[in-house]
Amino acid sequence: MLRLLGSAPVRDDEERPYWSQRSWQLSAGFVAVVLVVGLFALLVKPDDAQETSSTQSVRIDAGPGQRPDGCQTDDSAQGAPVRAPNDVTWRELNGGSIPVSRSAGPRVLGGPLLWCFAHTPMGAVLAANVIPRQLSGRDWAQVAERQITPGEDREIFVSMRATYVEPAGTQSVASLAGFSLVSYSDSAATVRILMSFTQGMAVTEYTVAWSGGDWKIKPLPSGDLHTAIIPMSTSSGFIMWKV
Repeated sequence: MLRLLGSAPVRDDEERPYWSQRSWQLSAGFVAVVLVVGLFALLVKPDDAQETSSTQSVRIDAGPGQRPDGCQTDDSAQGAPVRAPNDVTWRELNGGSIPVSRSAGPRVLGGPLLWCFAHTPMGAVLAANVIPRQLSGRDWAQVAERQITPGEDREIFVSMRATYVEPAGTQSVASLAGFSLVSYSDSAATVRILMSFTQGMAVTEYTVAWSGGDWKIKPLPSGDLHTAIIPMSTSSGFIMWKV
């Protein structure tokens, strides 16, 4: 677990799973991993985003080279991002805020699944920020089934998440502050997430894979969705969401 003592964050010898860290719960398990376990909050969709009913069966997988039904994106922006998209807005989700972009995604909002990311570097970044955050809500199992790559690693994550009990006590809440694209290809990307606490900053990494026509979180062999959370003293090298 990441605890905040004095003015700087320090790590315990053994970290708790990301979903147990309220700071992580901001991203839903994601914030980065950082996220706040809570009820799924209603999102207000971007002006031209599509919306599906929470009671509707949503098909978000497609065959090779295809996009799922109802998912359309502009995938022309293949350069590495140098700044956050101009069209980013912030939406409440599971106790925290997530970035949403009309150009990069998620393009389909509503119900427990926020999906349809552009097949671009920025689309991968948005997926790494949004999907984990959804996993702190009550519909985490459906999110895991649809938006985590299938395999033994996912099964390990599901087993750990299903048996997790939120400990008593209050933890410091973190927010999504910035990102850095470590690597990118058409099939996979690694994204570093910078989190901001009242007492300081911390960083972790997520890997996303292009699977079934959309970006999905690819777990570590341990079942964890992200790497160890490391305290940071500077935001140098990161693209900040808000300037």
